[in-house]
Amino acid sequence: LERKPLKKLSEDSLTKQPEEVFDVLEKLGEGSYGSVFKANYKETGEIVAIKQVPVESDLQEIIKEISIMQQCNSPHVVRYYGSYFKNSDLWIVMEYCGGGSVSDIIRIRNKTLTEEEIATVLQSTLKGLEYLHFMRKIHRDIKAGNILLNTEGQAKLADFGVAGQLTDTMAKRNTVIGTPFWMAPEVIQEIGYNCVADIWSLGITGIEMAEGKPPYADIHPMRAIFMIPTNPPPTFRSPDLWSANFQDFISQCLVKNPENRATATQLLQHPFIKSAKPNSILRALIQDAIEIKLKIQEEAEQREQDEEENSDEDEVDQGTMVRAPSESGTIRAAGSLAGSLSGTMIERADTGTMQSQLGTMVINSDDEDEQEAGTMKSEFTHPHSSVIHRQ
Repeated sequence: LERKPLKKLSEDSLTKQPEEVFDVLEKLGEGSYGSVFKANYKETGEIVAIKQVPVESDLQEIIKEISIMQQCNSPHVVRYYGSYFKNSDLWIVMEYCGGGSVSDIIRIRNKTLTEEEIATVLQSTLKGLEYLHFMRKIHRDIKAGNILLNTEGQAKLADFGVAGQLTDTMAKRNTVIGTPFWMAPEVIQEIGYNCVADIWSLGITGIEMAEGKPPYADIHPMRAIFMIPTNPPPTFRSPDLWSANFQDFISQCLVKNPENRATATQLLQHPFIKSAKPNSILRALIQDAIEIKLKIQEEAEQREQDEEENSDEDEVDQGTMVRAPSESGTIRAAGSLAGSLSGTMIERADTGTMQSQLGTMVINSDDEDEQEAGTMKSEFTHPHSSVIHRQ
């Protein structure tokens, strides 16, 4: 069972070197900007998550992320405990969510969520969004990969890598940010947007949890970018699999005109969300994912041992062999949803070319002809590329 979460690190802990304060246990995955590790806070024995960010990354953005997290105090938003500079890395200490992200759980179990499970996850996510929007913040990257679950089944919003502060003076934003498949039409068209852009992304996330991937996931992202604003709102592939309530909820999120789109507060009153079961129904799903993960780890360790016993090579080679299983695991994970993006597209006003803006977009494609399109170069000459290009 998870302990009562600590409020923040003690002053004493914050003045020490981070490795005196924490035992870093294992790598949990890649967040925006850096790798995330599981760690033990020695003072209390509590488990935390630490994101290690190489400082060559955009410090401005990271500091913005930290300040947003610091201002958030909600059970539906991942907690921030403090940060450290270590060599050329910034260590950001956050609440640990033992269930991992909703997209991890789908991938590990190789199963989509049931409608009942989706309603429960969406209810917590909406409470997180209601809280953020009340604080006049836009998350801007809502997707199953950024919804984390603790072992109790509580869903929390994570990764404010691209979250924006919405102030009264700057009430409308017009930069393209987010992962294209989840992006609201008005974000792509750059006509300025506000908090309800997150609601569109939430609707896409609802479809993602039900079907395993967002609409258009099999289409090249550069094409999807032009389809989202022109096509009617996406719907389920097989509508008859889902209740009328669920379908209605998704259609209220996916309203193309942001002025007519529901808010988080309104959607919390939707019958699909009102009838959601408590977080505890997600425990079985989380346990299942944790067990499969352990089994995969054990098998990898077993393979490592076997390889060590069977190898007379010198130690340098062995080191490489030992690392291989965990690395191939990552590759498998990334490739499992064909055409999915393992990254968030961030456009900054100061970068000139599309290429540098789309640098973080990675497309896993098995098609020969799409291989070079995967680097995004082949699409840069698109006649409409100015739609998402800002000087």
